[in-house]
Order: sequence, then structure tokens, then C-alpha cells
Amino acid sequence: MQNNPPTFMNGNSEYLTFNLAGEEYGIDILKVKEILAYQAVTKIANTAPFIIGIINLRGNIVPIVDLRIKFNLREVNYDGCTVVIVLNILEREIGIVVDCVLDVISLPAEHIHAAPKLGPNEDVQYFAGVGTLDGRMIILTDIERLLSASEMALFAFPGELT
Repeated sequence: MQNNPPTFMNGNSEYLTFNLAGEEYGIDILKVKEILAYQAVTKIANTAPFIIGIINLRGNIVPIVDLRIKFNLREVNYDGCTVVIVLNILEREIGIVVDCVLDVISLPAEHIHAAPKLGPNEDVQYFAGVGTLDGRMIILTDIERLLSASEMALFAFPGELT
């Protein structure tokens, strides 16, 4: 089952684009709650390596995932451009760390291509497709498929489990 990109009345899909290790990625703008300057996180022991900690966002405890670590990309460096994109995923707020935010773009359906089939050993379930715009290739992510059910369970806090 392939998820379709969000479609608006004009037939276009809107994405927040960001840079990660020199590549351009896009995420459904409807999942984005806010963008924050990177700040130090409170580390939690015994979590997956890509969960770098938590922040207190106006009284809400938000787990922070570093996408560079999750995607097994080159060395992680935090600088003045590094940001946290706070997302609403499956009724939870989760922050993702990216190198920098680029833009909000509107992609017509004819500029969105299906994700290519990669080898069976490649873990790219998050790869929803490729957008092309002005000679750029934008890796479109399905953020809800990025984190497995077991990984989402890592974000449960006492009182949330039933």
C-alpha cells in the first residue's frame, strides 16, 4: 500500500523542504507544527541512538530524533543553522533535527514520482517518492512510516500506555 501525497484543491501538494547531509528532503506541511532553533536536549539513558533526548516545549515533553543518525548519514554536527522541526505524528509531538530548513514548496502531481524500487535489504520505507522542481530532486518522506511501531512505543511516557 502506497500513501499518496497530500492534495489540495489546486491539485498541488505542499512540503516543507530541509537539508540533511547535502540532500534536499520534503515533508508534508500538514504534519509540521513549528520550527525551533536547535537547543540542548536532556539525554535519556538506554534509548535508541537516534533519539538524542527530550525538550520541554511550553510544558510538553517532546522527544527529539536526529534524522542524520536515523538515516546513518555522515558525522553529526550542530551549528547555527541546525533546527528542530516539531511534527504531529500519530497524535504525538516529535521533534526532528535537520541541518537547515529551506522552503515551503508546492508540487503539482505531475512533478511527484513514485519511489524507485531498491533492493530487498534496503530499509527505505520512509521514502514516499521524489519531487522534481526547477531541476532539483527532493526526497519526499512519509514521516509516519519513518518510525516503526516499536520505535513509536519508545516515545510513550508513563500514563500514556494502557
